[in-house]
This record gives sequence, structure tokens and C-alpha cells, in this order.
Amino acid sequence: MKTASTIMIIGSALLLSLFIYPLWIVELEAPQYPDGLGMFIHLNGLQGFSEFDLQNIDGLNHYIGMQTLPKPNDMWEFSVFPIVVGGMAILGIIVGFLGFIGKISYNWFLYWLILMTVLGVLGMFDFNAWMTDYGSNLDPNAIIKVTEADGTPFSYKPPLLGSRDILNFTAISYPGIGGILLTIGMFLTFVAYLVGLKTNKK
Repeated sequence: MKTASTIMIIGSALLLSLFIYPLWIVELEAPQYPDGLGMFIHLNGLQGFSEFDLQNIDGLNHYIGMQTLPKPNDMWEFSVFPIVVGGMAILGIIVGFLGFIGKISYNWFLYWLILMTVLGVLGMFDFNAWMTDYGSNLDPNAIIKVTEADGTPFSYKPPLLGSRDILNFTAISYPGIGGILLTIGMFLTFVAYLVGLKTNKK
């Protein structure tokens, strides 16, 4: 159990990387922006690739009627997500420590993983819902109006993962370093459960 618990502690601690590195990245490529535009999505707010990226994105969005990018105080997620992630990291470390000293079984590693998975899925669902509203809830008085072939308003929603051509831009969305370390951490907690299960069978 000590090996399994150590892995559990390391996996849980990797969640804390989200307080340093971005969870997700959205990048915009277009001929008029050879260096590209983009933003890092952190737990507590957005940060542009460069100093004026967020300002430039808002300027482009104004013409097509999209909302301005949210500030930390504009979205409850930027206040709640750090608490949830920090709480789950601390809880996982505590669970790992209790397993290390033999106070709980390896099954608690799996319980933590299930809870973290549910919270992660809910977070991605919320993120996708925000992007849908951000790209579809357009100002009817926008300077530029684009419609689909059937006459419905064009959606500027960036992809949750992957790339999508949006007019003359290509929007690319992918995990940041924090998101990658989060995934590794959750995988390690599953490994911790398997190691504990194997140890128990012996």
C-alpha cells in the first residue's frame, strides 16, 4: 500500500499545476495575423499569447456581434474552479497519506478518481456551453452578419478540441500544460488503485 499511496499522492499533487499553467489553449490563425492570435485559459481567468491578443480578439468580435471576452469577475467559474481543484488536490493528498499509514483501503483511491472524473466532465460541459453561447449569442445590430445556407445565423463557436475554419480564421483548441498534467495526475491515481488492488491480492 505504501507504493500505491505514494503514487496517489503524486497524482493528486499534479492537480496543483493548474494554479501555474493553463488548463486549455485557443489559437486563431489567419493570413492577416502571421504570428497568430490566442489565449491561455487558466482556472482564474484568460491570458493572451501576447500583450494585446485579448484586445485584438475583442476588436474582431465586435464587428460580428460576439460578446467581449470575460474578465475574472464576469464568470463564477473563475472563482469556483480554483476552490474545486485545490480542494480535490488536498483531498487526494490526504487520502494518499491515510492509505500510506494504513488507515484506509486502496478503494478510496478509486472513489476519489470517480469524483474527480465527474467534476471534470461537468467542467468540460460547462466550458462547452460557455463557448456555444459565446459563439452563437450574437448582437443583432452587428456590422457584419453571416448566415448559413439555410438562412440561420452563422455560429462562431470555437471547437472544444481540434480545429475549425471560421470565415478566414482557423480556430484551434487543445489542452495546455496544466490540462496535460491534470490528465497524467488522474491516470496516476488509477495506477495507484491498480497497484493497491494487486498488493491486496498478494
